[in-house]
Amino acid sequence: MAAPPAPRLERGLAGRIAFSPMPEAQQDRSLDARARANLGLLATCQALGQACNTMMLAATALSVVTFYANRDLATLPVTMQHLGVMLWVFPAAMLMQRMGRRFGFRVGSIFGMAGAATIGTGLYNGSFVTMCAGGFLLGYAVACLHQYRFAAVELVPMSHRAKAISWVTAGGIVAAFVGPSLVRWTHDQWMPFYIGTYAAIFLIHAVVFTIMSFIRFPEMAATVPGVRDPAAMAPRPLAEIARQPRFIAAVVSAMVGYGVMVFLMGASPLAIVGCGMPHSEAHMVILMHVLGMFVPALFTGNLITRFGTTRVMTVGVVLLFAGVAAGLAGLSEWHFRAAMTLNGVGWNFLFVGATTLVTTCYRPNERGKVQALNDFLIFGTTAMMSFTAGFLQERLGWFALNWFSLVLLCVAALAVVWLRLREGRPVPAAA
Repeated sequence: MAAPPAPRLERGLAGRIAFSPMPEAQQDRSLDARARANLGLLATCQALGQACNTMMLAATALSVVTFYANRDLATLPVTMQHLGVMLWVFPAAMLMQRMGRRFGFRVGSIFGMAGAATIGTGLYNGSFVTMCAGGFLLGYAVACLHQYRFAAVELVPMSHRAKAISWVTAGGIVAAFVGPSLVRWTHDQWMPFYIGTYAAIFLIHAVVFTIMSFIRFPEMAATVPGVRDPAAMAPRPLAEIARQPRFIAAVVSAMVGYGVMVFLMGASPLAIVGCGMPHSEAHMVILMHVLGMFVPALFTGNLITRFGTTRVMTVGVVLLFAGVAAGLAGLSEWHFRAAMTLNGVGWNFLFVGATTLVTTCYRPNERGKVQALNDFLIFGTTAMMSFTAGFLQERLGWFALNWFSLVLLCVAALAVVWLRLREGRPVPAAA
């Protein structure tokens, strides 16, 4: 009997070896039915999980001000969620590395249910501290949610890496409708306001827990058979991996892009209501923003495959600049809608591109710690930006937030340009 073929090795532009997580027999340009079904279920979980995240962002600041006098701290429960993501991401990623994706994601759903119940209890009892604790617990669920994009890469051949990330991210399109719609429907069903919203978040996490039972994730071996030199497969120190120019550029641009997105989205409901517009307008702006975040995911992967990662990331930075310009142009409902829609589209291009770039920087037995470091840095930034959003909105106003965002976006632009100059040409989708 012939020995099974050794896994295919691919060399990136920088000469590093990257291993495909799928068997050699499946390394073709098309996806089989099982891969498509797994991606579809994962995208469904992404849609539901992102809907919960959208509901949390849309409802929390407005629910806090119904009983808590200090409006400066209205976004603190959301900040605690981002802080939770930052602190939970290493335990969550390493648990998945050890116990598998399915087990890790279901633990995330349990934390989601616990967090929703806690924050709802805090709102019912008028306890701001309890709401913050609930936000922190929800951070674990969100940390797992952001691992979906890396799990998608493991379900497909390397030639579909960018598309898989984009397709799973596109699950957020459903979230754009489900999240704000559920907030509008549930926020006044029970008293106090928004208590029904957190009950809905609890039920959605229970549904995700169930769906995870049907997704077949591949086993990720610590070593790859057929490689003669075991030393070539030894995990590298995290510091060595993090010094790669691609990793630096990807993380810096994702930190800025995600930070600016959270910064402006977190403050926008307060700014809209502060301008005398109704809560329903804040819900509409969040809807348009989330559509901007996820509708482009239907084709972002194809754009990355055709034009290269850094070109798509460059367009993302330009769109984020355009969103800030719209925010500085006025305070009408359409200024807010245009600003936050462009903000969402720019985030999608920059974040999907940066995630694709990160997946070229590690081997399978390094994935847990590298993915965790990537998300730790990103969500450490979003935690800080979320906290300062409400404070600066109350103290300085909407225009000041946009001017500050403009400065931060210059850093992301420099990171992408620096990488393009180092590489000498646009980085392709699969390296």
